[in-house]
Amino acid sequence: MSDQILPYTTVSVGSTSKPSKNLAPRGRISAIADNWLPRLVLSPTIIISLVFVYGFIALTGWLSLTDSRMMPNYTLVGFHQYTDLFGLDRWWVAAGNLGIFGSLFILFCLGIGLFMAILLDQKIRAEGALRAIYLYPMALSFIVTGAAWKWILNPGLGLEKMMHDWGFTHFTFDWLVNSDFSIYTVVIAGVWQSSGFVMALFLAGLRGIDDSVIKAAQVDGASLPTIYRRIVIPALRPVFFSALLILAHIAIKSFDLVMALTAGGPGTSSDVPAIFMYQYSFSRGQLGLGAASAMMMLATVMAVLVPLMYLETKGARNGR
Repeated sequence: MSDQILPYTTVSVGSTSKPSKNLAPRGRISAIADNWLPRLVLSPTIIISLVFVYGFIALTGWLSLTDSRMMPNYTLVGFHQYTDLFGLDRWWVAAGNLGIFGSLFILFCLGIGLFMAILLDQKIRAEGALRAIYLYPMALSFIVTGAAWKWILNPGLGLEKMMHDWGFTHFTFDWLVNSDFSIYTVVIAGVWQSSGFVMALFLAGLRGIDDSVIKAAQVDGASLPTIYRRIVIPALRPVFFSALLILAHIAIKSFDLVMALTAGGPGTSSDVPAIFMYQYSFSRGQLGLGAASAMMMLATVMAVLVPLMYLETKGARNGR
């Protein structure tokens, strides 16, 4: 009996060992491909980002420490460009306008976006149509938005003229040509453009909340406003973080909207750092001063980004 089994066992073992030897090189090739293929695919993107993002940031920082005029001058001269920048009244006007525009823009976009999202979350009729209407302004460029609102707010063509034609002859809305209020017209146009996008973010966050939590609160006798104030809105903290980060980025780099709507005027009353940087770098031939203003814009972005990232990371570690 044993003499009959041993040959069969030997043959079976030998037959199973041959495929393992043939598959070993294929396994090594597959492991190498799995290891290096993602790196090869991602390497062009990483290289381009390093050169055209971080490389040019470093170049701008270097130029801000030089005496560059029309053409770059790579000889370091210190921080006198920053000293000249902080001594210009126009820079402080632009920085103040950025503070006004950024704070109001972010505040109103968050408030209106959250309010519209809560309304749409009530399972109302024609939700899809309303959502599309709210999101439509985001499909437009800031140039188109600025041009449209420039016509709407023009005292001789838009809203004020329409009200006068309807018989409201004492109605005035001349913010576009009033140096004290021109920056607020930029806020109006920016909020109109971006609040629908914020609404979409909040609506996605609302739809991701477990309904059982809300139903349990309703069983306990909590009213709908209390549920949203105590349960729903605190649960949207990650959405608030994302929306705040995006809106702050839009506000700080705002250029096309201001140029299309007011061009920084009347005078420099609605000037912002992005316009200041562009004009001093390319129109006035002071490349070093423009680079210094660009680095200050970057510092503003980092001043907003770093605390937000720290708070969000800290909250995630604490389980909130």
